[in-house]
Amino acid sequence: MTPYRLSRPVELICFALCVAQLAYLAGSFVQGSWIVDPNGQLIATDFVNVWASGRQALDGAAGAVYDAVAHKQAEAAAVGHPFEGEYPWIYPPTFLFVAALLACLPFLWAYVSWIALTFAVYVLAIRAIIGDRAGLLFACAYPGSLANLVVGQNGFVSAGLIGAALLSLQSRPVLAGSLIGLVSFKPHLGILFPLVLLAGGHWRAIAAAAAMTGLLVAASSAVFGVETWQAFLHSVPAASQAALSEGRADLAKVQSIFAVTRILGGSIALAWTIQFLFAAMVAAILLAMWRSRISLHMKAAAFVTATLLVTPYLFLYDLVVLSVAMAFLLHAGQAEGQLRGEMAGIGCASLLILIFPVVKAPVGFAATVLVALLVLRRAWRELNLQARPRAFVPVPQAPRALL
Repeated sequence: MTPYRLSRPVELICFALCVAQLAYLAGSFVQGSWIVDPNGQLIATDFVNVWASGRQALDGAAGAVYDAVAHKQAEAAAVGHPFEGEYPWIYPPTFLFVAALLACLPFLWAYVSWIALTFAVYVLAIRAIIGDRAGLLFACAYPGSLANLVVGQNGFVSAGLIGAALLSLQSRPVLAGSLIGLVSFKPHLGILFPLVLLAGGHWRAIAAAAAMTGLLVAASSAVFGVETWQAFLHSVPAASQAALSEGRADLAKVQSIFAVTRILGGSIALAWTIQFLFAAMVAAILLAMWRSRISLHMKAAAFVTATLLVTPYLFLYDLVVLSVAMAFLLHAGQAEGQLRGEMAGIGCASLLILIFPVVKAPVGFAATVLVALLVLRRAWRELNLQARPRAFVPVPQAPRALL
C-alpha cells in the first residue's frame, strides 16, 4: 500500500502542535509546575497513585491500596511531603503487577520510564493504523496526549491496547483476544468488547480474552491475596458514588453526557437516566454496524467512539483513545478517498480537546460525538455504495498488522 501522506497544511499544523506541546512540557518543568516544584520537591499527580500502590504491594499490604487513609499516607511518603487532595486507587488488583514493577524504581525514574514506554506503545499502534511518517506525526501531534503526559496517567496504554487489538482481530484473533484481556485493567473501557465480538462471531478472540482475563485474576489472587479482590469489589460502588454522585470529581473534567447533564442543572437521577438511555442507543447502533457489511476499519472506529460515549466516568487523559478512531478514519480516507469536511471535522475535534484548559468544560465529550458522527457518515456511505447495483465498491486494504 502506498504510504499515507497528510496534506502539506495538515503536516505543518501537526508539526506546530508537536513543537508547542514539547515547549509546554519543557517550560512547565523549568518553571517547577511539572514533576518537580521550584523547591525541588516531587509534585503529586495521578502517577503518585500508581507508584504508591506498587510500594504498598511490595511491602505486603496490597489490600491497603483500597483503604483511603492508608493509601493517602503512602502517597505522601512517595513524594516526601503532605499535599492537598487525593488520588484513590480504583483499579482492579491485576494492575498492581504494573504498579509493583514501577515501584521497584525510584519515583522520578519510574515516572519517566512509565511515560516513555507507554507513549511508545501508543505511537506504535497509531503508526500501524495510518502508516509510517503520517502515523508518527499524527500520534505525536494529537492534543489529547498532553493531558496524559502531564499527570502520568494510563491513556497511552489504553489506546495502544485497544488499537492493537482491533488491528489484530481479523488476522491474529488469539493475539487480539489476549490484548482485550489486558484492557480489563480499565473495565469501563472494555464493556462493549463482548458485544462486538459476539456480533462478529470472533470466537477465538473471545476464548483468548476470557483466558487472559481469568489468568490475570488467578495470578493477582495468588500473589496479592483474594482479600484484595474483595476490597476492590467493595470499593467500586463507593468510588462511583463519591466521584459522580457526591461530586468529589470536578464535573467539568468528566467527559460524559452524565457530566453534561449535571453541569446544566439536571438532577443526579436525571443524569443517570440520560446516561443509561444514551448508552443503550449507542450500543444498539454499534451492534447494528458490527453485524453489517461495512469494512473492519469503520467497525473499529465505531467501537472506539462508542466505548468513550457509553461510560459516565471518563477524563481527558482517557481521550487519548479517541486518536485510535481518528486514525482509522484517516486510514479509510487513504483507501477510499477523503469525504468532504472529514479532515476539518477531525481538526475541530482535536481543537475541542486542545482548548480544554481554557474553557474547563466537557469539550472532550463534544469531540467524541463529532468523531462518532464522522464515522456514521462514512459507514452510511459504504452501505449505500454496497446497495447500488453494478456499482464498483473499492475494497480497502486492511491496516497492516502491529506485530
